Amino acid sequence: MSASTAGIELRLQSRRVASAVELLSSMRFAIALLTVISIASVVGTVLKQHEPINNYVNQFGPFWSEVFGALDLYSVYSAWWFLLILAFLVVSTTLCIVRNTPKILTDLRQYKEHVREQSLQAFHHKADATLAEAPRAAAERIGQGLLARGWKVRLQSRETPSGTGWMVAAKAGAANKIGYLAAHAAIVIICIGGLFDGDLMVRAQLWFGGKEAFQGGGLIADVPAKHRLSDANPTFRGNLLVTEGTRAGVAVLPQPEGVILQELPFDVELKKFIVEYYDTGMPRLFASEIVIHDRYTGEARPARVEVNHPVEHRGIQIYQSSFDDGGSLVKLRAVPMGASVKPFEVQGRIGEATALTNGDERLRLEFTGLRVINVENFGGTAAAGVDVRKVDLRQAIESRLGSGHKTVTERVLRNVGPSITYKLRDEAGQAREFHNYMLPIDLDGQRVILLGVRDTPQEPFRYLRVPVDENDGLDGFARLRAALADPAMRQMAVRRYVALAAPDQPPAVVQALAGSAQRAIDLFAGEDPEIERLPHNGVPRLGGLQALSAFMEVNVPEAERERAGEVLLRILNGTLFELYQLSRQQAGLPPAQRGDATAAFMTQAVLSLSDAFFYPAPLTFQLKDFEHVQASVFQVARAPGKTIVYLGCLLLIIGVFAMLYVRERRLWVWLAPSGDGARATMALSSNRKLLDNDREFDGLRGLLHPPASKGST
Repeated sequence: MSASTAGIELRLQSRRVASAVELLSSMRFAIALLTVISIASVVGTVLKQHEPINNYVNQFGPFWSEVFGALDLYSVYSAWWFLLILAFLVVSTTLCIVRNTPKILTDLRQYKEHVREQSLQAFHHKADATLAEAPRAAAERIGQGLLARGWKVRLQSRETPSGTGWMVAAKAGAANKIGYLAAHAAIVIICIGGLFDGDLMVRAQLWFGGKEAFQGGGLIADVPAKHRLSDANPTFRGNLLVTEGTRAGVAVLPQPEGVILQELPFDVELKKFIVEYYDTGMPRLFASEIVIHDRYTGEARPARVEVNHPVEHRGIQIYQSSFDDGGSLVKLRAVPMGASVKPFEVQGRIGEATALTNGDERLRLEFTGLRVINVENFGGTAAAGVDVRKVDLRQAIESRLGSGHKTVTERVLRNVGPSITYKLRDEAGQAREFHNYMLPIDLDGQRVILLGVRDTPQEPFRYLRVPVDENDGLDGFARLRAALADPAMRQMAVRRYVALAAPDQPPAVVQALAGSAQRAIDLFAGEDPEIERLPHNGVPRLGGLQALSAFMEVNVPEAERERAGEVLLRILNGTLFELYQLSRQQAGLPPAQRGDATAAFMTQAVLSLSDAFFYPAPLTFQLKDFEHVQASVFQVARAPGKTIVYLGCLLLIIGVFAMLYVRERRLWVWLAPSGDGARATMALSSNRKLLDNDREFDGLRGLLHPPASKGST
């Protein structure tokens, strides 16, 4: 018996109904549904599910993000069409089982001993022999031999013109057909368990139970009852965030339209969250010391939850999912990146926000994350300070606005201390994310602080390297940046530089040097009148080394650019050093001593000032102090269908192995009377054409001849 791809054929007056039933119960329809579900599962695996809609807009654009949202691709496994296909698959596979099970069971009971002798000659594996035994004795002997080899045997006698003949019918490998039933039943069982443990019960309460998804914000305690599910909900899977020293008993179930709150029959109190790290900075252990407070009995049960070691209470599994910030208190110092902002301090808790005012511009500062451990790779040797007269503009921008530390050498890992992540959101709602390290880091022989920025969550952070002053702070760079933006300070720096560089030169030379120095520093500051006529190459505001490069491309012949560039950069370096001395003098600080430390600071400062034109904010925030508060994220799940799914997986394994590795075989031996003996005809059939069939038939063929007696010669 071979499985048919056709469905149940009903004899009904309505041809459409009969055709629909035949299609629904056919194997080809079930295979098509399985294909669609597989494709949808791939989409659900590749595309991150239940992300904020802004992430999808940034990734796919406004049009396609709306199209994908209409198709529910952001929540594939709870989409109505996915659940509908799953339900159709259950019905279709069930009908396939109902249609084929009677045939399979009937076939298992049959030995097909009524096969005619002429039919045996049509088999590929066949053999003939003449035996000295009577047909009945030969049949009994062959039957005993087959039984000893694990075959099931049935003997049948037939009357022929020459006497009574015997048919030996045997079969083996019936588990192959049992595997067919087990595999198909497993699909049904797994789908039912998946439907029951999935989002179907929650969606049903949204559709028919008067519940609605919550789309607003605020405290969980203030959310109305229509957005909550009772603790008697038979199946759910949600997230529970608990801060150290607090307790929570309401889980959050994400939905495409918002969230649903799931009441739990207990509260979870987090006593202590434990996290251990590898040398690479990756977490090695998550563990939570919790106390479960039962709402009905008042029992307080201590427990420890680890990854892959959940805790169960009242049929609800508590898994350690991840960890988060529990609202750490951070104190930030605003460092101006220009002259229009004065330094100030602000504090807040992670997850909160505060309003800022920059003249007519209003900004919203959102405290988004605090990391107390940051492990970076510092392989390779530290290089000496880079000579800014030999700077390649593209390489300088890419290397310093790229990753925090680039290297192709051996990995040397080191914890560089805490960092703060925040967002600055403008009045239009557009936000950029910033990631700043708290402590200086030694890179390429210079101590710098890394200031990261990215426009969308999908992008990596681009880091600006800012040199620190003698106090390991950003004040020296901030003063230099403010002085560069002041025209009067630039003019004073030019006069001081010319006085030191050409003390005894003729007035014409002094005037020419002053003009070159003023042009160089004004171009570097982005304030030269000729900048608007220079090629910007897509840069919104031209300044820094890129402004000098554009100026030379327009005004200096190509053959003379290298020499002119060296002269112009030497003049710029000298003028910027005098500007730095003026900024220290204005702050009441002693002049910087000429030496390697000051030279290294100025070398990096020139690069940082040039790259600062790409920094998209008028100020940056440096982490000054914090009070770390941790929180644990648990996944709470009531999954009664889990056992059903496990049973289905077991059946699927058994069924697949039975169908792939068990061969169904049938053997017939017809023993016809011939004189005092019998004429034997043997034939073997199998559901697979394998070399094993040849070897097995060669062994079975030996049953046709009785073994020789011990005394025979």
